[in-house]
Order: sequence, then C-alpha cells, then structure tokens
Amino acid sequence: MFSTEQNSYKKHKREINSSLHSEGQWRHANSFVRGIERKISMTGEEQVRLDKIYKNTPFEEIPWNIETPPELLVELVDSGKVQPCKVIDLGCGAGNCAIYLAGRGFEVTGVDFSPTAIKIARENAGRKGVKCSFFVADVIEGLDKVNQTWDFAYDWGLLHHIFPEQRQKYVENVCRILNMKSKYLSVSFSEKDTGFGGSGKYRKTSLGTILYFSSEAELRALFEPYFHVIDLRTVEIDGKFESHIFNYVFMERG
Repeated sequence: MFSTEQNSYKKHKREINSSLHSEGQWRHANSFVRGIERKISMTGEEQVRLDKIYKNTPFEEIPWNIETPPELLVELVDSGKVQPCKVIDLGCGAGNCAIYLAGRGFEVTGVDFSPTAIKIARENAGRKGVKCSFFVADVIEGLDKVNQTWDFAYDWGLLHHIFPEQRQKYVENVCRILNMKSKYLSVSFSEKDTGFGGSGKYRKTSLGTILYFSSEAELRALFEPYFHVIDLRTVEIDGKFESHIFNYVFMERG
C-alpha cells in the first residue's frame, strides 16, 4: 500500500522529527521514526498490525468501532442528498456503517484490508439480518481489478491512514469506481484536532497506528481535480471516548 513512499522517507523523517520536537518528545524520536519507516516499507506488517487489533483488542477498546451510525451520515440519508443506491464502504472495518445503510435500503459493498475485520463484518450483518457484500482488498493497490461501479462511496476514518504521496492514487481509484454524478463522502482527522499528541501532521496512536492529519486546503487540492466539492468543512464529532475535530468533504463526480 505504501511502496512508493520510500522516495519521500527523508521528507517524512524531517516532518515527523519537527512534530516531535514541538511536542517536547525528542526522547522518543528515533523509535517513532523507525516505526514510520517500517510502515512505509512494509505494507504487510501494517496489515498484520491492524488485523491483530481486530483479533486481540476487545471491541469496546477499539476507538473507531462504534455501532451507532454517524449523525452526519444519517443526515445525508434522511435529507435525501444520498438516496438508496449501490454504495461502497471503503475501509469498512466491522461493517457498522454498511449495515446501517443496508437497513435503509442501500445495496452495500464493504472493503477492508483486514481479513479479520471482514470476517467480523460478515458475522455482524448476518446477526442483523441484512444483506451486504464484503471483501478483502488494499484500497491503494487492490482496487485496480475491481470491475464494478457504484453510485455512492464513502470513507469514514480511512483517509488519515493514507499518507500524502499515496492519496492521489487512492482518489483516482475512488473516481474510477464511481458512476458519473455519483456522490462521495470522506471524513478524516483535521490538523486542528488536539488528540494523539496534540500537534504535528503525523501522530502515533495508543494502538500503534500512525495517522496523518490534514488541513482543509490540502483536501480541496486533493479532491477538486476529480470531484465537484459540494461541502467542505471542519466539524467536531463525538467519539467513543472523546470528541475529535474532523474534515468533512461531500462531493460529486463530474
């Protein structure tokens, strides 16, 4: 997933060290940067890390695993801005949002690169009695073989796992699998958020994952070549343990 990031490692290292310095964390810099290097060069290791989280961490301790659908997603459906159609959930995790949409009449496909997450999502959908399709794939390298198209795509809490030099390819993938005039929703951490160390573009979570925190300007520059941006704003969203500041981007493929 991050194979081409090797060329930008030195840049990442400078940015990460700068972030750590501003947080007074120089004593952790070497181990943190080594963690970034492993993420950049070893897709398989990161996949194993996330898969282990789903295997070994109690669901109540996984911060992004929230069964209740996000209010902002519910608002899109209730308002009619997104109506029942074929939808793909990118980075679906345990399938909570996919299951909600299936219950609202959508034809839902969920994709995640964690086999354990997909197994759990299928089990959850079965228990809820809704029909969803789930498959394992890397959203950067694994969507090239997908020959279906959808009318709505969303990634909730996925984009901040994708580093900047891989984002264009990811957005190109999303654009390719969407029909004309399809809608796309992306929700990811804002650089204004004070969690996970409080500052810096790259931050390490308590579960060992490494996230990239974006500005609105970055996301506008990323998405506008491919989509008409309908609504881009910074929002505060209640999480499982605390609220966080996110970038909310609702778009249409032109």
